[in-house]
Amino acid sequence: MLNQFPWLTTIVLFPLLAALPIPFIPDKEGKTLRWYALGVGIADIALITYTFWKHYDLKNPTLQLVESYPWIPQLGLNWSVAVDGLSMPLVLLTGVITTLAILAAWNVTEKPRLFYGLMLAMYSAQIGVFVAQDLLLFFLMWELELVPVYLLISIWGGQKRRYAATKFILYTAAASIFILVAGFAMAFSGDSVTFDMATLGMRQYPKAFELLTYAGFLIAFGVKLPIFPLHTWLPDAHGEASAPVSMILAGVLLKMGGYALIRINVEMLPNAHVYFAPVLVILGVVNIIYGACCAFAQTNLKRRLAYSSIAHMGFVLIGIASYTELGISGAMLQMVSHGLIAASLFFLAGVTYERTHTLMMDEMGGLAKVMPKTFALFTAGAMASLALPGMSGFIGELMVFLGMTTSDVYSPTFNVVVLLLAAVGLILTPIYLLDLLRQVFYGQQNSKLVIEKYFGDAKPREVFITACLLLPIIGIGLYPKLMTQTYDRTTMVVAAHARQVLPVIAQQEPSSLYSRLFQAPTLATSEVQDLMSVAE
Repeated sequence: MLNQFPWLTTIVLFPLLAALPIPFIPDKEGKTLRWYALGVGIADIALITYTFWKHYDLKNPTLQLVESYPWIPQLGLNWSVAVDGLSMPLVLLTGVITTLAILAAWNVTEKPRLFYGLMLAMYSAQIGVFVAQDLLLFFLMWELELVPVYLLISIWGGQKRRYAATKFILYTAAASIFILVAGFAMAFSGDSVTFDMATLGMRQYPKAFELLTYAGFLIAFGVKLPIFPLHTWLPDAHGEASAPVSMILAGVLLKMGGYALIRINVEMLPNAHVYFAPVLVILGVVNIIYGACCAFAQTNLKRRLAYSSIAHMGFVLIGIASYTELGISGAMLQMVSHGLIAASLFFLAGVTYERTHTLMMDEMGGLAKVMPKTFALFTAGAMASLALPGMSGFIGELMVFLGMTTSDVYSPTFNVVVLLLAAVGLILTPIYLLDLLRQVFYGQQNSKLVIEKYFGDAKPREVFITACLLLPIIGIGLYPKLMTQTYDRTTMVVAAHARQVLPVIAQQEPSSLYSRLFQAPTLATSEVQDLMSVAE
């Protein structure tokens, strides 16, 4: 159903269109430009909030605010956008973090026109990825987001910024080829050519075709998430990117991979998901343990936080592959929670770098005495990241664990092994985060370290940015329904839709490895129908 006013189209295009006048705004030092960019960000997040408050029904699990217009009919490309429980919270997250990142970039004086123009263009592309319902439009938005990130790292990054930016664009651009090939294969597989994701999700594909297509999308989205061993671009990108860019990288870009896995791999290719689900679980465990071990080995502050992000994304993989509403809901909450937590930690890492001019933790020490506000805020962010009860990180990881524990899809042995190994990551996470705090803020201050007196401790602007991220972290931790009610109906439908193919696979291949690994024969069709009816 077409809405009378194109709310989503306006939300997507407004930042991009607002970036076009930037070259003509009279401003030499960038002061007017930063206020202009911040005003655009605030206006768009206000529009997002109003649209969802007035026109989004939390009890409706289907697509809402649907808008579809012919764009390039010769290519079968339509401007088709909509939101549901999977995309709505991530659109909100994008608006909040990108607007705060613009505020965090207040001191940018080098090429401010280009910087803020790229930030606004990236803003549009990120939201476009989450709301696109046409696979070709999804690909275009996915690609549009790559160019601003590359330029933001290569121009405003650290000493090795060109290497990090080139590695980022090579990894992500190469991965995008898999989206294009798999997408075109699906579009041309039926009687008629279409890129409409709802139509493609209802088609029946040959087994080999669906497995290959699923694998192609998994590689593409695995680079973005990132999944081991496709992750090596992330520590380099974070290590060289400026704090505002790192906020967006960790807070939004990684979530695009998790969202796409649910939207495309799980929803559109459920038969192939049966075969790849245990692979996702295993890769999730590897991410958790490998990321935690690598984080502990880092002496660079931002690289340690980057590997921490890799570990936390492992829980998203396990939740997606759990086949339970609780597990998928936990994966969604983990994405939102990690977006807020990682954005706050990377921003505070940037605050620390501005004062010390170093990211090497072994060159710091004793900063708590001279930077007490930064110390308190950094400690709060670290506590949230290590899943302290009362904060959102704890709730997200707990839901994933419970979702996997209560899953009747996998064999008990598989469940126990996965949970024990994932628990190792939970033990390692407090170790490397508390060690980070010890090296940076405790002990004696390094005699060679000179704190810039001009900067001093965190300023009111910096405290405000961090508080805007920490308040929802604490709010969700104390009252998870604040976030889960935005998507719980949709995740219930996704879980039921994925589960209903399991009995069919088990009957078709009763002696296969997957039938022994899964407990699919115990899933009655009536149970799945009950789940679908409850969700609807």
